[in-house]
Amino acid sequence: MTKYKVLDANEAVARVAYKFIELAGIYPITPASPMAEKIDVLSSNGEINFFGNRVKVVEMQSEAGAVATVHGALQSGILASTFTASQGLLLMIPTLYKLSGEMLPGVIHVAARSLSTHSLSIFGDHQDIYSVRSTGVCMLSSSSVEEAYHMAMIAHLSSIKASLPFVNFFDGFRTSHEIDKVKEVDLSRLEPLIDKNALRNFRERALSNDNPNERGTAENDDIYFQNTEVRNKYYEAAVDITIDYMKKVGKIVKKDYKPFNYYGSSTAKEVIVAMGSVCECIEETIDKLNDNGYNVGLIKVHLYRPFSIKHLLEVLPSTVEKVAVLDRTKEPGSSGEPLYLDVVNALKDTNIKVIGGRYGLSSKNTTPSMIKAVYDNLNKNMKNNFTIGINDDVTNLSLDIDNNFKLDNHNYQMLIYGYGSDGMVGTSKDILKVIGDATPKYVQGYFQYDSKKSGGVTRSHLRISESPIKSTYYIDNPDFIVVSKDTYIYKYDIIDNLKQNGILLLNTSLSKEDFTKTLPNKVKRLLKDKNIKVYIIDAYKIANSLGLKNKINTCMEVCIFKIMNIYDINKVIKILKENNKLRFASKGDKIVEINNKVIDNSLEYLTTFEVPEEWKDLEYKDNQKLTFNESINLLKGDTLPVSSFIKNKEGIFEGTTTKEEKRNIAEEVPCWISENCIECNQCAFSCPHGVIRPFLLDKKDSKVESIPSLLPKDKEFTIGINYEECTGCGVCTTVCPKACLTMEPIKKAIDNHDDTKAQYFLDKVTYKSELVGNGNAKNVQFAKPLFEFSGACAGCGETPYVKAVSQLFGNRMMVANATGCTSIYSGSYPSSPYTTLKNGHGPAWANSLFEDNAEFGFGMRIAYETMRDRLQTVIVNNLNEMTEEERNLANEWLENRDNGDVTEALEPKMVAAFSKNEAPYAKEIISLKQYIIKASQWIIGGDGWAYDIGFGGLDHVIANNEDVNILVVDTEVYSNTGGQSSKSSRTGSIAKFTASGKRQMKKDLASIAMSYGHVYVATVCHGANQNQVIKALKEAEAYKGPSIVICYAPCIAHNIKGGLAKTQLEAKLATECGYFPIFRFNPDLAKEGKNPFTMDSKAPDWSKYHDFLMNEGRYSQLSKINPVKAEELLDLNLRDAQKRYENYMARVNDPKYQDK
Repeated sequence: MTKYKVLDANEAVARVAYKFIELAGIYPITPASPMAEKIDVLSSNGEINFFGNRVKVVEMQSEAGAVATVHGALQSGILASTFTASQGLLLMIPTLYKLSGEMLPGVIHVAARSLSTHSLSIFGDHQDIYSVRSTGVCMLSSSSVEEAYHMAMIAHLSSIKASLPFVNFFDGFRTSHEIDKVKEVDLSRLEPLIDKNALRNFRERALSNDNPNERGTAENDDIYFQNTEVRNKYYEAAVDITIDYMKKVGKIVKKDYKPFNYYGSSTAKEVIVAMGSVCECIEETIDKLNDNGYNVGLIKVHLYRPFSIKHLLEVLPSTVEKVAVLDRTKEPGSSGEPLYLDVVNALKDTNIKVIGGRYGLSSKNTTPSMIKAVYDNLNKNMKNNFTIGINDDVTNLSLDIDNNFKLDNHNYQMLIYGYGSDGMVGTSKDILKVIGDATPKYVQGYFQYDSKKSGGVTRSHLRISESPIKSTYYIDNPDFIVVSKDTYIYKYDIIDNLKQNGILLLNTSLSKEDFTKTLPNKVKRLLKDKNIKVYIIDAYKIANSLGLKNKINTCMEVCIFKIMNIYDINKVIKILKENNKLRFASKGDKIVEINNKVIDNSLEYLTTFEVPEEWKDLEYKDNQKLTFNESINLLKGDTLPVSSFIKNKEGIFEGTTTKEEKRNIAEEVPCWISENCIECNQCAFSCPHGVIRPFLLDKKDSKVESIPSLLPKDKEFTIGINYEECTGCGVCTTVCPKACLTMEPIKKAIDNHDDTKAQYFLDKVTYKSELVGNGNAKNVQFAKPLFEFSGACAGCGETPYVKAVSQLFGNRMMVANATGCTSIYSGSYPSSPYTTLKNGHGPAWANSLFEDNAEFGFGMRIAYETMRDRLQTVIVNNLNEMTEEERNLANEWLENRDNGDVTEALEPKMVAAFSKNEAPYAKEIISLKQYIIKASQWIIGGDGWAYDIGFGGLDHVIANNEDVNILVVDTEVYSNTGGQSSKSSRTGSIAKFTASGKRQMKKDLASIAMSYGHVYVATVCHGANQNQVIKALKEAEAYKGPSIVICYAPCIAHNIKGGLAKTQLEAKLATECGYFPIFRFNPDLAKEGKNPFTMDSKAPDWSKYHDFLMNEGRYSQLSKINPVKAEELLDLNLRDAQKRYENYMARVNDPKYQDK
C-alpha cells in the first residue's frame, strides 16, 4: 500500500541526507536552516544512518566554516554534507573549488535564494546557485517538493559513485517551505544502490598515518594545467552515472527522471527551457494551451552541471522552431543569463531561434498568464532579454500579460490572513497535515510573509484537491478567506478576489452592530454582490477567557474545519486533541488541557452574519491614487512599475516611514492613570517600539490630560501613547512601579480619541529635553526617539537599547548594521524606523552583510575622518585669509574637532558665517559642511554576528585604535533565522542545532575585548539598571578609541513564562541571580592610576539562579527532552556563570589598584 506524507522540501531532503552522511557541518541561514535543524533533531533522537550510526552534527561559526568542516571530513574518509543558501553558498565557493579539484563526494543541499545586491532579500531565485556553476560541482535541480525528495537521493548516490561533489538545489520558500502531500519512500531501499566499490575506494583514500601522503600542494606553471584537464573524463562519466541513478531511483518512486525531461506536444513548435518550481506552473499552462489550439512544450532541466548537450537534443522534438529560456536570475552586463547561454551554445548548429528572459527574482509570483505571454512572444514578436511578472516601463523589456487567462484546476482554495506570531501559519500547516493524513485528498500550502519580526501580515495559500497539485503561484480567487485580525478588512482589499458565493471567516471583537456600522461601503457592497457567506468569531475572547492570552490559532483552526466541511468535524476534533498532546507535551499537561477546552468551546461562539439586502445599493469610490509607500504597505507593491524605482536605483530609500503605517494591530493598549504617576519614565525607556513618550507641556496647554511636572517645576507632565503603533506587548505595565498603566481593550482608546491625542503630541508638542539634560535614564526619555515604531517583536528585548542610542546621539549617529534581527526591524522597506529631528538631522543607516559588519563600519569611520582631515586642511591653510568671525569659529572647531557636542553647536554658526563669503576657501568649507560635526559611529548587530560569523572582523576592529562604538544586542541565540544556538548560547540551553541541550559554555566576549587593554567594554541590562545603560552608552561614545557595549536582550526564542511582557522583569532577574552581571571597563581610568573595572551589579543571589533558568523554556524543557543529562548541564551552566563572575571580581580586586 502506498504511504503518503505531508511535508515540505526542507524536511524531505533532510530525511534523505541523514541516511547517506556521517557528519553534517551546519550554520543557519534562511530558508535552508530547517534542513540542518531536522538533521540535528534526527541525530538527537537516535536515528541511525545507512552506516549504523547517528550523524555527527557540528555547528560552525559561518558557512565557510561549515563547508571547511565538510571538506576535512571528506578528506578523512567519511561522507558529509552541509545545507545553505544565498550569501552562505557564496562563502563556500573557495572550498567548492577544492572539493571539485580533489574529487570528493560531498553533497551541498541548497534552498536557492536571492543575493544581497542593492538590498537584502531572503526570498527565492537562482542567483546563488548560478554563482557556483564554474566551481566544478555537479548540479541537480528540482521543481517540486517530491522532486527535491528524489533528487536528494540521486545526488548522494551519484556523488559517491562519480567521486565528485554535488549541489542539490530547489527554490527557496516556493519549494523549501511549500507543504505538499508526497509518496513516502522506504529509504532502506536506497542503501543497496550505494556503489560499495566506490565507497570503499573513497574510504581507502582517506588521510591516514598508515599510508601518509600530501594533499593540496602548490603546483607551478609546468603541471597545473594538465592536472586540471585530467579530470575531464570523470565529469563525462558523471552524466552517465547520474542518468543510471535517475533510472534506479525512478524505478523505486515510479518516475521517469532524465537530465532533461520533456513535457508537452510531441510536435511542438515553441518550447520553453527552464528549471525550478516554475516548471510546475508551465506544465499546467501547457495543458490548457494545447487544449486550446497551441502546440507548445517544456524542457525541464534536472542535471544542470555537467550540462549535457547530447541529452538536451535527445528530448527536443524535431518540430521545434523556437525556444525561450527562462532564467531566475539577472547577470548585469552579460549578453544573457546562464541557462540561456548554455542553450544557445547547445543549439548553435541548428536552425532553432533562441530567446531568453527573466522571471521570479526574489520569489516574484509567476502565473499561468505570464507563461502564456512567453509562448505568445515566441509565436509573434520574439522579444529577447524579456521579463515577466513586472511592468518595465523604463527599458520596455516586459511582456504584455493577458490577466483574463486563468486555469480552472478544480482545487479548493483557501487564503488565510494572519498576524505575525498569532500562530495562523502553524494552524494552516496543521490543517493541511490533518486533511492530507486523514483523507485521500492532496494538499498544498505556501506561506507569504513580510519582513517584520512579528505583527506583520502573513498570508497562507492552501489548496486541496482530488489529484496532485502543480500550482506554484499565489491563490488569487479563493473559495474561502480567513481573516484573523479585523483591522485588515478595513485596510486591505481582501474581498476583491474572493470567489462568487465564497466564504469569509472574520475574527473580531466588534459587536455585530459596530461591525455593521464601521465596515467600509466597498466591503459591504462586495459582500452582497458576491453573495458571500460571512462567519464571525471572537477568538481573542475565547482564548483569553480560558487562559491562552491572545493565542487564537486553536480556536480559529476548529472553526475553519467546521466551515470547510471537508472532513467529519468530530473526527477532526479527536485528531486535534491528539495533536495537542504532541505539540504541547514539553509545556505541560495544563497547556494541553487548556487547548482542548478551546477546541470544545469555540464552535458554540461561531456565528453567521446575515449580509443586509440594502448593501447591494451602496456606492463607493475605488480610484484612490496611492503613493509609493502606500502601495507597498497596502500589499500592492507588485503593481509598482520599474519607473517607480528610478530614484532608488542604488537601493537608497527615505527614512521616517514607520509613522505612516498606523498598523492598529494591538487588541489591548496601555492607558495612563495620571493620579498614580510618579514621572519615572521607566515605561518610556522600556517600550520596545517608542510608542510611550513623556512630554513637558507649557502651563497654558490644556488640550490633554497632565499633572504638575516634578522637574522643571514650571511645566506640566503627561504621557503620550500612540496606540495605532502599539503592539500590545504589555511591557510598560510590568515595569511601572505604581500601576499607573493598565492594558485596556483598544476600543476604549478609540472611544477616547487617543489617536487624535497621539497625533497632537507628534505634530504640536515640542520635545524639551534641553530643559533636563541627559544625565539619567528618566531625563533621556524627554528626547525624541530617532528610532520609532519598528517591526520588531512585541515586547522585543533588543530595541530599547537601539532607541536609547538614538535618543543620546541620533542627530549625529552613523550606523553600520549587521544582517539579522536588528537589520530587519531597522530597514525593511517601507518600514524605516530611523527618523529625524526638526532640523533634518538624524541617524544615517546602512547594512552590508552578516559577516563583514565590523569592517564595514570601520570603513565608514575611516572615510568620514578622511574627509574631516580634508576639511581641517582647508581651514588650517586659510586661517590668515578668514574674517575674525570665521577665524574664531575655525579655531574653536580645530580645538574641539573630536567633541561631538561642541562641533554640533558650532555647525550652524560655521555654515552661517562661511556662507556669507564668496572666497574659494569659504566655498570649499561649505562644500564639506556635512563633516563639521563629529559623527558618532555605531556598529550594531546580534550575538550571531559578534560571537560567530563576524567575530574575526570585530576582533580586528577593536584591535585598532579607531573611535568606533560597537553595540551587541545579545539574545544568546540566532534570533533572526529561527532560534539556532550561537557561541553566546549557554550550557544546557535548548535551541535549534542543540536540540538536546548545548554542551559548551558561553564565549566571554567582554573578557576577550578587555584583554586588549585599550578597548572600552561594558555589559548592560535594561531590566536591571536603566541608569547604568545610559551611563555606559555615554562613556562608550565619549571614549576616544574602540568601545563595545554588550546588551542582555530577552527574546521570543527564550520562551519566557508569561511571554515577552516579562522581558524587563526577566532581564532584571538575570542580573540579580548572577546570570548576566553588569559592569564597565574604562581604560581612561587606568591612565589616571585607577582601576578601569567597575562592577555595577550587586553580589549575585545564586539561590535565584535555578528559578531564573526555569522561567525560560529554553532551559525548563531540558529535563523532558534530555532527562539523563539535564541536571548535569544546568549545573554546568551555574558553575560557568560563577566562574565568569569570579574572573570579573578578580579585576575588581586587582592588587595593583587596592591602595588607590
